[in-house]
Amino acid sequence: MPGRRITDQQVTIYMNHRKQSSQVVAAAKAGISERSARRIDKSNQSTSNGHRHWRTRNDPLKSVWETIVVPILEADEGITAVGVFDHLCEYHTDKFRPGSRRTLERRIRKWRCLHGPNKDVVFIQTHEYGALGIADFTHVASPVTIAGELLKHMLFHYRMPASSWAFIQVIYGGESFAALSDGLQNAFHAAGGVPKEVRTDSLSAAYRNHGDVDDFTERFDELVKHYGFKASRNNRGIAHENGAIEGPHGHIKSQLEQALKIRGSHDFESREAYEAFVASVVARRNRRISDKYQLEQRQLQKLPRVMSVNYTEHYVTVSRTSTIVIKRVTYTVPSRLVDSRLLVRLYDNRLALFYGTDFVLELERIYASKGSRARSVNYLHVIDALVKKPRAFRNSQLRDDLLPDDNYKAIWQYVNDTLTADKASYYMVKVLHLAKQSGCERQLGRYIVASITKRQLPAIRECEERFLVIAPRQPSLTIKQHSLSSYSSMIPGGLHG
Repeated sequence: MPGRRITDQQVTIYMNHRKQSSQVVAAAKAGISERSARRIDKSNQSTSNGHRHWRTRNDPLKSVWETIVVPILEADEGITAVGVFDHLCEYHTDKFRPGSRRTLERRIRKWRCLHGPNKDVVFIQTHEYGALGIADFTHVASPVTIAGELLKHMLFHYRMPASSWAFIQVIYGGESFAALSDGLQNAFHAAGGVPKEVRTDSLSAAYRNHGDVDDFTERFDELVKHYGFKASRNNRGIAHENGAIEGPHGHIKSQLEQALKIRGSHDFESREAYEAFVASVVARRNRRISDKYQLEQRQLQKLPRVMSVNYTEHYVTVSRTSTIVIKRVTYTVPSRLVDSRLLVRLYDNRLALFYGTDFVLELERIYASKGSRARSVNYLHVIDALVKKPRAFRNSQLRDDLLPDDNYKAIWQYVNDTLTADKASYYMVKVLHLAKQSGCERQLGRYIVASITKRQLPAIRECEERFLVIAPRQPSLTIKQHSLSSYSSMIPGGLHG
């Protein structure tokens, strides 16, 4: 019937009756038209969904396929369909039309399925609970900023593939031993135990990489013995051998990026705020596999009583400029430490300073770019000395670093343009000194900038009265308690007079 598709069953019935009956009779018994019967007899094939062996149009690749495209594909398996297309469009325009791009891509895909090289196969692994933990570092592409400044950082990623439990720690330097040790130990304590084996790639912080044997560095060997796990690594240059963590790298970074977009901002007030944000995202993932994690936690080895060393030690002498230099970074320290010899314990994110065995100070660690130097200057460390000689501020090498934020930079620019050299330096140093005394650094800076916008520079005395709260001194009173007999002597004649 017109408009209705002929089924395979109708074709079979027609072919069976056609052996002994005429075309008209066989078509009537099969329930098809005579025209369809003539088409079946002419083609002598089924009208089913099978593949036809003839073309319905001319082959647009006939003139280039065997002579040009196939030799290119055989020469290099890494050449893409787009690369072949660009080559044909540039050098064979007389034989190839750009409108045949999709045909070319389908033909190349089919050729590689039939004649191309073998592809890599993923072998799904079976992991026992408590047997394996994998650690690796990964870079973050999201433009995270701290108070408007771009934060250069990495993520230390630890994962137990049996339960998919994960731990993430923000790393501010490179793949150093301090970062590896600190991340691993924090991961063990967060997990509540140590797996039997910990696998990494060929980190220079853990392996000397002089040969195929597992030649540990001395510090990593101490870490392995301290926690009692077996250390292993994948073959160098073959990242997909750590597929149980390479894939989750992308998942966790994608989830972080989505959480940042939902948050509406990539900017954080401090490093601590960003670290808390990352921890909350990872905790959300871990809650989904809490049942498997509880099973794995039972199989983990016990933690040692104390943590292993996760820092390096350096001895430095505080210079007369009240600074120390560690890893091409200059740090200011309180001026009372000038000429002192200090022990610096260098962690991934901080410096701990000791005078002998006494803890002195902790500083946030700063990293210098490759081939350059950096500074970490805190005006609170040196302002008491600078207030004694304010003229030194103008030409100091640390002048711009002494200004804590943009408000103070705007104040210095204004007073430098409107006041004399000495008065400008004096005013700026007194403002910084007042910021330290009052503990109102941000409020003081905003107040002065707001006044400057009105073309009114507040006097130092005015700022002191507004921000410097001086606790009133309580008078020291000595009250003498008189005896009762002294009161009776005041009465004429005594008590019985």
